[in-house]
Amino acid sequence: METPGSQSSLHRANLERVVRAVRLAGSLTQAEIARATGLSAATVSNIVRELKDGGTVQVTPTSAGGRRARSVSLSGDAGIVIGVDFGHAHLRVAIGNLAHQVLAEESEPLDVDASWSQGFDRAEELVNRLVEATGVDRAKIAGIGLGVPGPIDVESGTLGSTAILPGWGGIKPAEELRGRLGVPVHVDNDANLGALGELVWGSGRGVRDLAYIKIASGVGAGLVINGKIYRGPGGTAGEIGHITLDEGGPVCRCGNRGCLETFTAAPFVLPLLQPSHGPGLTMEGVVRLAREGDPGCRRVIADVGRHIGSGVANLCNLLNPSRVVLGGDLAEAGELVLGPIRESVGRYAIPSAARQLTILPGALGGRAEVLGALALALSEMGDSTLLDGSAAGGARSSTPAFT
Repeated sequence: METPGSQSSLHRANLERVVRAVRLAGSLTQAEIARATGLSAATVSNIVRELKDGGTVQVTPTSAGGRRARSVSLSGDAGIVIGVDFGHAHLRVAIGNLAHQVLAEESEPLDVDASWSQGFDRAEELVNRLVEATGVDRAKIAGIGLGVPGPIDVESGTLGSTAILPGWGGIKPAEELRGRLGVPVHVDNDANLGALGELVWGSGRGVRDLAYIKIASGVGAGLVINGKIYRGPGGTAGEIGHITLDEGGPVCRCGNRGCLETFTAAPFVLPLLQPSHGPGLTMEGVVRLAREGDPGCRRVIADVGRHIGSGVANLCNLLNPSRVVLGGDLAEAGELVLGPIRESVGRYAIPSAARQLTILPGALGGRAEVLGALALALSEMGDSTLLDGSAAGGARSSTPAFT
């Protein structure tokens, strides 16, 4: 048993700090590890050598600032994580390793009116199919990240009422999938996972404070504060779609009038174009037509952008993020929507907050949420088991890196 404060316990703590920094970032140079952990360059060099000899990390030559450097990442065979994303009309699954490499990914349509049990049946089948296709060792599956389009109660893990997947409210998604696949499952809403995906792999890389805005059948925001998702005590932080823009406006699904969602989400926006464009139009179609020059679609997208900008201005005044990333189909409109967003932010946000803000489209498109699910599984892992049998001594354990 290690005595707290002893040299051996301090060494163990330093090992875990280095592994945690690399696990969350995917790969870091030794200088970046030193900055992230506060350890000296010499200590980091010794620890990386020890972890490499034990098989926990792999080191590859790279460059940083024009100088030679060594990139450190977790070994590709150290463990496996799985991401599962339930969307408005799709199910997407991805398999990745601890070096942040995506090994397989697949998406298929999902009937939004399907029962939750049918949805989880499909998820179980797709996960098993990808695991078999990639040939990964099931014993190395460290965890699953699961995304759902609705609020998750932090304490109970229960999915709140959602109009996007009717009949799913009240279930415990993590427990359901854990019971089917027998590995730890960590669940969050799709906006938070979109924020995580863009933070780790996309337009949010390199920043510590950002908001990911997703516009689809609803409107939500994933908030990252000091590098971590902020969920609030009840798990409902980021419900930007229910900021009131007009007290006499349309009735929202939440029961209030004139919420941001009633001016920007697909169920409210698409009917505006039906008289001129007919039924069956989708947000993806609106964006495509707008990019081709359709004046009606361009006008609607510009109006949506200005309304989104009002919500973003409120976020700026309250949280002062350094970056806002727009996700969902609307992000494909580029400057057609980003320009009006910036216009509203410039008008309504505190000038100092607006000057510090960068507004970008998401880099991951429809993959943001499933990659965020992978990032969630990676972030929830413990580091101790990764060290057992390698740098901490002894032979590598054959059991997965469960927390």
